[in-house]
Amino acid sequence: MMLRQAIAAFVLLLGLIGPAAAVNPDEVLDDPALEARARTLSLEFRCLVCQNQSIDDSNAELARDLRLLVRERLVAGDSDQDVIDYVVSRYGEFVLLKPRFSVQTLLLWGAPIAIFLVGAGVMLINSRGRDKSVAAAGGSKLTDAEQAELAKLLKDRDRQA
Repeated sequence: MMLRQAIAAFVLLLGLIGPAAAVNPDEVLDDPALEARARTLSLEFRCLVCQNQSIDDSNAELARDLRLLVRERLVAGDSDQDVIDYVVSRYGEFVLLKPRFSVQTLLLWGAPIAIFLVGAGVMLINSRGRDKSVAAAGGSKLTDAEQAELAKLLKDRDRQA
């Protein structure tokens, strides 16, 4: 039992070390301020190989190339927005982990709201239809025959208990 826990802890530790080792020492800039900006920007870009990781967390060669590109642009004097615009112009909106709101991404941002509104509308229509059918049937009152059948069923149940 203790051995299993030790192995599980070791595997978990390896999983946590992986992303930390994604940025290689040869990529790190000498200027700490520029390096901090580069790391922040790298968290905004998607690895085009892994697709669910930022380029800062990925060990893929393309992610390394993108990290180097970000650092080159920062050293050249580009602002953060200039770097983002440059990378998006080369790789498209897909490279952003959080896509910008635009006409092209309207469906992406609007779909959850539209689905919610359609669902709420369907529920509202169904509840109104159910209320009308109950009202048309005379509410929840039972007919005399149904009352007699219910009384018989309850009496039979009481005898069995």
